Amino acid sequence: MRYLLFLFILFISCTNNLNRETVIRGYIYGTTYNILYFSEDELQLKVKIDSLFNVIDMSMSTYNSNSLISKINNNKEVKLDDHFKFVFNTSKKIYQQTNGDFDPSIGPLVNSLDFGPKTNNISADSLISLVGLDKFKIVDNRLIRPKNSFLDFNAIAKGYSVDVISEFLTNSKVANFLVEVGGEIRSSGMNLGSNRSWKVGLDTPRFDGVQKEIYKAFNLQDKSMATSGVYRKFKTDSLGNKYAHIIDPKTGYSSRTNILSVTVISDNCIDADAYATALHLMTLDEINLFVEKHNTISVFVIYEDDNNKMQHLSLNNFPSI
Repeated sequence: MRYLLFLFILFISCTNNLNRETVIRGYIYGTTYNILYFSEDELQLKVKIDSLFNVIDMSMSTYNSNSLISKINNNKEVKLDDHFKFVFNTSKKIYQQTNGDFDPSIGPLVNSLDFGPKTNNISADSLISLVGLDKFKIVDNRLIRPKNSFLDFNAIAKGYSVDVISEFLTNSKVANFLVEVGGEIRSSGMNLGSNRSWKVGLDTPRFDGVQKEIYKAFNLQDKSMATSGVYRKFKTDSLGNKYAHIIDPKTGYSSRTNILSVTVISDNCIDADAYATALHLMTLDEINLFVEKHNTISVFVIYEDDNNKMQHLSLNNFPSI
């Protein structure tokens, strides 16, 4: 799950119809969304945005029993739509780039640890044979996969939905907007209400559940951003050890790491979403090497040092305050 606080000031009054501000808020894919844009066709755009959310939900929501992905996970034969195929192919690309650290086929492992939409009592060791996106392929609009495997696009579908809504707004001649779904964000132009660039902020990672506070705030200019963090969704065993919700597909178990959150900025939110999850499984040295090789993304890491002090690492010109 992504935990990111985005900040913007809402001003209701505008000078003309072309600059009319519209705010849409709601609940989708098991999370919330917030969209702010400036346009004269506010109602017409809202109806289409709702429709796009529903189409993506029917394709890839594991919380919707009638979605394509739910039917696939129940071993039913379905014809894939373009949304599913695009997300699957992007997942395959990032799976290969990250040597399997990003792997939507870890659904059986997520469910076995009670972090997913289904639960079971099967051990992670026996489920690992169902995991590995290299075992999945699309043939004639159908997904070939191991029987009883379980795909989960929750670590990439929200970013994809941000891109779909953003591209729809751009194609509708809307130049100034901010789209946020479950903490994943894409901005365009300016916040005309304040006549400034869109400002966003990162939460300070805390396990104690106290009131949120901002660790870092900065402008997000015509870019996408996603954050992966372990400090909100975790389990505690009888000894008080905390287990993160990010599963290591190579071991089959929840990751243990000193990294508290990873934020990625890229052109597309689908990429930022997936990279943030994958990088969270890496060490700081591995993250450094990955960003050097894939220098189209900027990364901000918050972590604990050997003295349990909170530190951060900023890579590839991540925006300053």
